[in-house]
Amino acid sequence: MPACGLRGRVYSRIQGGAPLCGAVPMERKRKEEVDMTNILLEKKGYIAVATINRPKALNALNSEVLSDLDELVATVKADDEIRALVITGSGEKAFVAGADIGEMSTLTKEGGTAFGKHGNDVFRAIETLPIPTIAAVNGFALGGGCELSMACDIRICADTAVFGQPETGLGITPGFGGTQRLARLVSPGMAKQLIYTAKNIKADEAYRIGLVNAVYPLEELMPAAEKLAETIAKNAPIAVRACKKAINEGLQVDMDKAIVIEEELFGSCFQSADQIEGMSAFLEKRKHEPYQNK
Repeated sequence: MPACGLRGRVYSRIQGGAPLCGAVPMERKRKEEVDMTNILLEKKGYIAVATINRPKALNALNSEVLSDLDELVATVKADDEIRALVITGSGEKAFVAGADIGEMSTLTKEGGTAFGKHGNDVFRAIETLPIPTIAAVNGFALGGGCELSMACDIRICADTAVFGQPETGLGITPGFGGTQRLARLVSPGMAKQLIYTAKNIKADEAYRIGLVNAVYPLEELMPAAEKLAETIAKNAPIAVRACKKAINEGLQVDMDKAIVIEEELFGSCFQSADQIEGMSAFLEKRKHEPYQNK
């Protein structure tokens, strides 16, 4: 067991040095060797659906699931055919009900810091995936589950969904980016209220405060998520990726610097085969051919 007290595959070696707790494996398996015990990955044309598959544990996040999510990111990034990713949870009760309290309950300060770093590193990798990501929240999204949904570009949910950051009721803070992303997605005051009180909110309230973009009956959630992903995937992939990069990076800097980021990404789209085809089709008043990601 690593010195930090974490269980599972939560360390790596750097240039022959000692294991570093909280790090993730630096050398990726080849695509054909990918083994994700707790995640089901299905490709459907140009989209992929990743299902966190621990229904008996309400899809709770432990070190192994976090490592699987990290492997998911590597797998998706390596597949040029995937243009949008949907993330959901197995079963009808939970998207992700939170981090595994059984694992966290015995952590030391150092172990807690390492566990938080592991989760933050993985969620940041999801957030910075070049392609768009959609969280299809099919039930409880509490603690780490809410944080995972917030690491995605777009959140839609079932009318049975419940969101919350209950950590202060457990004697800790949100540890996988909740204090940072929630305040950026809804108002800082609302984020503070939800985090300080540890109160959960239902789907309609999540929609009202802007945490989710849409609410569907449970049986309509996945068809809606896949339709949204397919709509995105039909547009020029180079342009979509550039838009995501422009928005995400622009939000981190002042407006003058953000505009420069947009200018450079705008220019980068020109002379691509998809840009030439898209504009030619518009000028010739015809439907463009399927975009080729070139």
